[in-house]
Amino acid sequence: EGAGLGNPSRPSESVVAIASGPAFTFSYAEHTELLRTAGATVAPFDPLHDEALPDGTSALVIGGGFPEAYAADLSANEPLREQVTDLAATGAPIAAECAGLLYLCRTLDGAEMCGILDAHAHMTDRLTLGYRDAVALTDNVLAPAGTRVRGHEFHRTAVDGETDTPAWGVTHPAPRRTEGFVQGGVHASYLHTHWAAHPATALRLTERCPA
Repeated sequence: EGAGLGNPSRPSESVVAIASGPAFTFSYAEHTELLRTAGATVAPFDPLHDEALPDGTSALVIGGGFPEAYAADLSANEPLREQVTDLAATGAPIAAECAGLLYLCRTLDGAEMCGILDAHAHMTDRLTLGYRDAVALTDNVLAPAGTRVRGHEFHRTAVDGETDTPAWGVTHPAPRRTEGFVQGGVHASYLHTHWAAHPATALRLTERCPA
């Protein structure tokens, strides 16, 4: 698994901003370590309270959390939402998992989000939980097409939106389905993956940062 991800080969001076704060509480410490090993400078930012991305930001990692509990406040931080949208428009790498996926949608429970993805997110009464086997369907900033991963889902939300370039084909458990979005430099998905299983993921992301 993970064949074709490549091997770390050169340092990077990229600034990778990682979402933090009350709305984005779930991340793996190893992701930060791997990004630093790849040569990136890692800078945290709080989408609730920071009105600007860290200076020199050339990539974003937006992990899990509970943005639905803070949807109104996230929406109110329009200056930051605009910066995230502008960064995505440049093709910069943006890796968004679960809560990050919701933040990139047009709306979350009716509150305006970044609007990068032509999709709307909303709460449901159903808990989606479990491990998933998946394959990358589209070349993207995290992995080449054909890369197989194992990850997990944990959420009570749903995203309404279609794409011709989904992030993953979920192969287990049945039924098979597609999931997530690949759009320019954006990789957005409900699937949480641990980069330690594919250590070159961090290098692949930093190598795609704008010079």
